[in-house]
Amino acid sequence: MSAAGEFDCIVIGAGIQGSCTAHQLAKKKKKTLLLEQFVLPHTRGSSHGQTRIIRKAYEQDFYTHMMEECYELWAQLEREAGVKLYRQTGLLVMGPENSKDYQLFKNTLQRNKVPTVVLSRDNFSQHIPNVKLAQGDGAVVDVTAGVLYADRALKTIQGQFQKLGGVIRDKETVTDIEPGPVVTVSTSAGVYRAKSLVITAGPWANKLLAHTGFQLPLQVVKINVCYWKEKVPGTYDVKKRFPCFLLTEGEESKEHIYGLPSNEYPGLVKICYHMGSPTDPDQRDKQTDRSDVDILQRYVRRCLPGLDPDPAVVESCMYTLTPDRHFVLDCHPTYSNIVIGAGFSGHGFKFGPIIGKLLSELSLGEVPSYDLTPFRVRRFQGNTKSAL
Repeated sequence: MSAAGEFDCIVIGAGIQGSCTAHQLAKKKKKTLLLEQFVLPHTRGSSHGQTRIIRKAYEQDFYTHMMEECYELWAQLEREAGVKLYRQTGLLVMGPENSKDYQLFKNTLQRNKVPTVVLSRDNFSQHIPNVKLAQGDGAVVDVTAGVLYADRALKTIQGQFQKLGGVIRDKETVTDIEPGPVVTVSTSAGVYRAKSLVITAGPWANKLLAHTGFQLPLQVVKINVCYWKEKVPGTYDVKKRFPCFLLTEGEESKEHIYGLPSNEYPGLVKICYHMGSPTDPDQRDKQTDRSDVDILQRYVRRCLPGLDPDPAVVESCMYTLTPDRHFVLDCHPTYSNIVIGAGFSGHGFKFGPIIGKLLSELSLGEVPSYDLTPFRVRRFQGNTKSAL
């Protein structure tokens, strides 16, 4: 076999996590191959779409700590590439004042000294017009939060990776993985070998892990990404300083509902339900359940009077959920030179640069920059299985 197919590291899956990992490896002067089954760019996975929320508001301290550095890494990427990837809007977190979830968000923000503004029922409507705060709900703003330009971010990272000599091969489906001191990866177009392999394949993670005799407890769900038309153009516009928002729970739902100001589609506000219905990633659009849209319609009718309560545009995305909704960032339990980044559970995009850093550290045998205990495979004991 020619040396052309030999690499220091192969990364499978060119979504945000794989692209950030490949970029970090190339920065460390490693000869890196990034493989993608679809033609880039595409809308078949979990990294497409124009926007994502970026926030430090979390129920757990470890995410807030990771986001501190992550903001710096996004800013560094903006400087290196000369592009704007982030717009500060603030994130309005709302939820029943005395509920566990809302209190966790509020306490984590305050404990970590994240700049916040607590809104009272009296001053809420002057700060946030055209939103109804439910009786008994509290409201706190994560001031530094905002919108990440997702498609642009992905394209930028892939471009930076290629500038550093990284190789991207799209339209190459992986057909086999042979573990060993040197890992052999076969695709629809060739055979490649590398000292280490990183699997960041989103909804296809278990399909690839099956080649290595291992399965994670992952559930793939289809999300209906809904855009709602403003009755009066500009009411919820990013230029009018309307923030991103997150409702921890409400009359309609125990799951989060989140929204972003009108921006990518003029006059349309993106509002989504943070859960979906199980789907096969290869047949995503066979899943036609719209119960999440029904929940959102009831919410929009009740709390966002300036929006038409029927979605104008519905797009699709997929989440790959772990049982506890925390990520998987770990080495394969049998093969230490195979690294797994999976189960980002619908909230991983904003962490891309830090996840790329951590997965690259794992693949090079370095000590990870953060405590990975919450993300280790062993927390699923009894829930993982051998696929051999």
